[in-house]
Amino acid sequence: MERRKFMGNSIAGLALLAFGIPPFKAQAKELPVKPVLTTENFELDEVTIDVLQQKMKSGEYSSKTITEIYLKRIAAIDKDGPHLNAIIELNPDALSIASAMDDERKSGNVRGPLHGIPVLIKDNINTADKMLTTAGSIAMEGNKALKDAFIVAKLREAGAVLLGKTNLSEWANFRSTKSSSGWSSRGGQTRNPYVLHHSPGGSSAGSGVAVAANLCAVAIGTETDGSITCPASLNGIVGIKPTVGLVSRSGIIPISHTQDTAGPMTRTVKDAAILLDVIMGRDPEDKVTLESKAAAKSSYTSFLDPDSLKGKRIGIDKKMLNSKASGAPILKEALDVMRSKGAEIIEVEFHDRLQALGDPEFDVLQYEFKDGLNKYLSKSNSSIKSLKELIAFNNDHGQDAMPFFKQELLEMSDKKGDLGSKEYTDALSKMLASRAILDDLMKVNRLDAITGFTYGAAWSIDIIHGDQVNEMSFSSPAAISGYPHITVPGGLYHGLPVGVSFMGGAYTEGTLFALAYAFEQATKKRVAPVFLSEVVR
Repeated sequence: MERRKFMGNSIAGLALLAFGIPPFKAQAKELPVKPVLTTENFELDEVTIDVLQQKMKSGEYSSKTITEIYLKRIAAIDKDGPHLNAIIELNPDALSIASAMDDERKSGNVRGPLHGIPVLIKDNINTADKMLTTAGSIAMEGNKALKDAFIVAKLREAGAVLLGKTNLSEWANFRSTKSSSGWSSRGGQTRNPYVLHHSPGGSSAGSGVAVAANLCAVAIGTETDGSITCPASLNGIVGIKPTVGLVSRSGIIPISHTQDTAGPMTRTVKDAAILLDVIMGRDPEDKVTLESKAAAKSSYTSFLDPDSLKGKRIGIDKKMLNSKASGAPILKEALDVMRSKGAEIIEVEFHDRLQALGDPEFDVLQYEFKDGLNKYLSKSNSSIKSLKELIAFNNDHGQDAMPFFKQELLEMSDKKGDLGSKEYTDALSKMLASRAILDDLMKVNRLDAITGFTYGAAWSIDIIHGDQVNEMSFSSPAAISGYPHITVPGGLYHGLPVGVSFMGGAYTEGTLFALAYAFEQATKKRVAPVFLSEVVR
């Protein structure tokens, strides 16, 4: 999540983003001076779930062969070559899982669209296997989960091959006010595959980079505020943050029970819908998911119609529309496309109304982080059993745990009281007022969705001073309200991707998928990365 500059210049509306020298474990690596094209020699370049299923059905490939191809790709460009550093750990059982899925297919049993498909997941999601779950922290290196996260169990049930875990901004970017997106003490610095010394965004940096660079078929990220949509936008892929309650959080290292969710990160809108169909579901261990019973759809792929923009009313905030940010020209072109496909663009104002709430989100997150993390750690296999012990470990191992920035957010959270504190309940009440503002905006203007550029183009990595960016972003309104938000590739700005977002009310994922798919099919703006050493001027 994007917490670096929360105290300085975050706002509850179109928040200012702050997120990101090669990993400190590999700083001697020189960046290539020439581009390395992804399409030249890689046989699974830009492949979709449907195509992989067709290849396995025809016998052209097996799941084991596909998994081996991705493992070779990871060795060639993640651990060597441009050294993207997106993967924090590979699953030693990936090939045996793939072989088991092949055996099932031969016997006539295909579990569904994810059968035999290699999937990467973020390293804050529990897997009860040989892999660790660390949130990127060396303090958690002994944490082998005793039980799969609910969504991991769903992936296994669907026949997915768990290929490995992805690097992230340590503690999902809730450690320091001066952190670098995509850096963790366990994993080092992840790089943007479009321009290697630019930020991958965060906190789901590794998942975003891995999908963009074709290191896997699809991946899972998590978001509290921007952690799926930011790296999706900066890495030129599709990312969806579902309504809080559609996807279970049990078994995921928490920040906020009010805002946390997991979600798909893919190269196409259809693949995102397929993946969401698998991971969504009601979970008794996450009571908020029980609210989704009447609202969740049985399948989101049924909403994918290339003519879905026709007749739709789509809102755009006037401040973003008139912005001078790097995403502005991408947005202008996107709005022209929407109009050409029959959508009506409605200028609205909600930025100032949300800003008037102040910044209750930051207080809410600190309280909920302390409460949630203490509960998670107390039941974990980690030697660290509380937030206080985590802070002490980092202080005792500062050279390895905190070589570039400190742990201000951990320390600030630890000073907070319990969830009965008046400061917390007041902040939560104020923050949830954002839902009424957005609901009213949608109703009064008869909007089907709200659009905007997701983030500006990726900024240069500055591991010493942290993320340096002062542009508008689109993540916070959906984050603080708990509402869905999908981002789709919108184009390139000097060789760096910029996404276009669609946001709606609670459980409107079907509408958002329809709009995003129609926009994607009309524009085809997804471009594979070429691992440049400098931006295109």
